[in-house]
Amino acid sequence: MKKGQFSEFAQIGATLQVRVTPNAARDNIDLRGGVFHITVTATPENGKATAAVQKLLAKALGVAKTNLTLTHGATSRDKTFVVRG
Repeated sequence: MKKGQFSEFAQIGATLQVRVTPNAARDNIDLRGGVFHITVTATPENGKATAAVQKLLAKALGVAKTNLTLTHGATSRDKTFVVRG
């Protein structure tokens, strides 16, 4: 995955739907049907997987991870992030 690979989705106020698979063999991000499918090696304990997802998504969008706000799904595989300015 290249930095800024999905930069066209990094519009301020954009809502991003994410499907997460923790405990994967490698970190990866893919876009299918308008939903980001993200696999992370982190375990789903104490928010580790969510933090890894936020970091990977921010890199793919080419924004700082502090510009992504988790609005739904803190403990779910299905998450919603909003891009902040």
